[in-house]
Amino acid sequence: MMKENYLSLDPHDQQGIMKILQVIFGIICIAVTLYYIITGIRSDQSRLTVWIGILFLLIFGIYLILSGLGKTKKYFRTRQNSISFKQHSVLPAVSLLASNIERIEIYPLSIKFFIKGRNKFIFRFGISYPEIIDPVKQEVIGFAGSKNIEIEIMDEEI
Repeated sequence: MMKENYLSLDPHDQQGIMKILQVIFGIICIAVTLYYIITGIRSDQSRLTVWIGILFLLIFGIYLILSGLGKTKKYFRTRQNSISFKQHSVLPAVSLLASNIERIEIYPLSIKFFIKGRNKFIFRFGISYPEIIDPVKQEVIGFAGSKNIEIEIMDEEI
């Protein structure tokens, strides 16, 4: 039986005080947004400029709150019967059942998961944090071996 393995794709985990400050600053951004909505509508300034500023502050405040609550963490996780990963902080995680994976191709900076009867999902590493590439690849190789999933290690993606 395979245990759950969780690999963080973030370069470092933030301390508790930073998470609290992110939430507080996010709340302040949303409060300022509400202030600008009330005062900006009544002013004679360019409405487009005011609304662009309001939209930016609102989205930034929401992102800070979500980040402070840990909802924007990027990760790669293998469980007994599935692989899930979140490679973008604002997009939802992708979860793949082992029974649905037809084959896996591993490239130097990406992994392609081919799904039975559907397209493929591509997990891209990037080059910012190369220390996470090898552990994720080894985890995928171990998962594929335990589930009898065809795996190919490719040299270069052209």
